[in-house]
Amino acid sequence: MTGEIASGSMPLLGERFPEIEVQTTHGKLVLPKAYHGKWFVLFSHPGDFTPVCTTEFIAFAAASDEFDRLNCQLIGLSIDQVQSHIKWVEWIKDKMGVEIKFPIIADGMGTLAHSLGMIHPGKGSNTVRAVFVVDPSSVIRLMLYYPQETGRNIDEVLRIVKALQTVDQNKVATPANWPNNAILKDRVIVPPAADEQTAKERLKTYECYDWWFCHKKL
Repeated sequence: MTGEIASGSMPLLGERFPEIEVQTTHGKLVLPKAYHGKWFVLFSHPGDFTPVCTTEFIAFAAASDEFDRLNCQLIGLSIDQVQSHIKWVEWIKDKMGVEIKFPIIADGMGTLAHSLGMIHPGKGSNTVRAVFVVDPSSVIRLMLYYPQETGRNIDEVLRIVKALQTVDQNKVATPANWPNNAILKDRVIVPPAADEQTAKERLKTYECYDWWFCHKKL
């Protein structure tokens, strides 16, 4: 069961993304309504015109077609003004030859950043590197927080979306490093049995190390 984020508290997995109108480089949007029926990845960055953030935006842009194929929208965020975002996007295109096609939220007052725990008291007013993966029902499915000094692995964010979609579509779990697990490769894990009879049947139905550890090929 999902719920709303309590006022003044950090969000929790399984809660609905807070409803808020935001100003972006693509105009005003109402989140999460604007992406209802789609997955979206909201990621914050400490500031425009900074080296690590620039490399991340270039990497997200390079993977944008793969996110599109997963029905997943990218949207960036920082507390910079929208004019700064626009100029930075222009700079990335002119100097680096990369077009940023996804919107960037200008959270100048820090309203959304504070509600999602993106502001670290020990790091001034800049946002940390946070990642939120939100499903088509507007439920927060994953949260990651990185320090300002460490750039993100965009392939891992993409893997997370693929794994969550696989879990939802097939009612399974994914092992470590899926789809390249050292033991199971790209196989998925069957949820454990809840009673003795099902436990016995699992051993006949699936490949298993034991009744509580069964797996299958999709």
